Amino acid sequence: MAGKKALFVGINKFANYSQFTLNGCVNDARDMAALYKDLLGFKATEMTVIADAQATKANIMSHLNAMVADAKAGKLNYLVFSLSSHGTQMNDTSGDEPDGKDEAFVPYDIAEKSGAWDPAHIISDDEFHDLFVQLPAGVLLEVYLDTCHSGTGLRGAEFGLHAPRARYIAPPDQEFSKKTARMRGFTLERPVRGAKKGAKGGAKAAVAGANHILWTGCKANQTSADAYFNGRYNGAFTYYFVKVMRDSKNKLSRKDVIAKMRALMKSGFAQTPQLEGNATNRTQAIVY
Repeated sequence: MAGKKALFVGINKFANYSQFTLNGCVNDARDMAALYKDLLGFKATEMTVIADAQATKANIMSHLNAMVADAKAGKLNYLVFSLSSHGTQMNDTSGDEPDGKDEAFVPYDIAEKSGAWDPAHIISDDEFHDLFVQLPAGVLLEVYLDTCHSGTGLRGAEFGLHAPRARYIAPPDQEFSKKTARMRGFTLERPVRGAKKGAKGGAKAAVAGANHILWTGCKANQTSADAYFNGRYNGAFTYYFVKVMRDSKNKLSRKDVIAKMRALMKSGFAQTPQLEGNATNRTQAIVY
């Protein structure tokens, strides 16, 4: 019988940019691992947590590549990946983005080169997509991204000395010809260049996988908060995801989980968690 594997990544500190320091990302990774152990039956041998200096681009991608390789070999049929860090933008080099900008995710070793992000030390959404699209059709993929997807600034509630901080890093000055304050938002789908137009004139999209599920901390024009809860820091998305899952003892469908999270976060945070996936997976609980 094929098995399961999870990678939980949390990055508070960044080798070259002390000013980007966050507080809740490592807690997020550990809390997600504890949740999957306690509530979803994962064994310690089926989970990996990497944090801060361990969470270089090379190490993150090495773990993910190994998971995908095992799934392609028939050894795994459920993959879980969570990432808590900063989000940013970089130049689109594949030509699939209408605005010429790729969403990107910040590893511990993020660095600049010639006034732009160094591709060797940043992870673009294309890299995640191109890896995950290789998964066999029957493999279930669950991705959680507690990062920012825009540069519009944090508009969440204030908590005195512990005011929330946006998990977003503005790109270097030379990353684009003009700076932008808005992101399209990471997705598991990608528009197909040269695809036939649909009935309403829009190009059809290539879905990465029918069994790919994406949870994100906010909409494309919002920021995800790094915030203070009950004496410790977490990402607001991760905190409320874990809370709803534990309070409900995983008796809710994914769509009900996201609905409860949105209701709880509405009064305190200007971010709306998102859930992508097909209708069947949305109406099921997270079970293996």
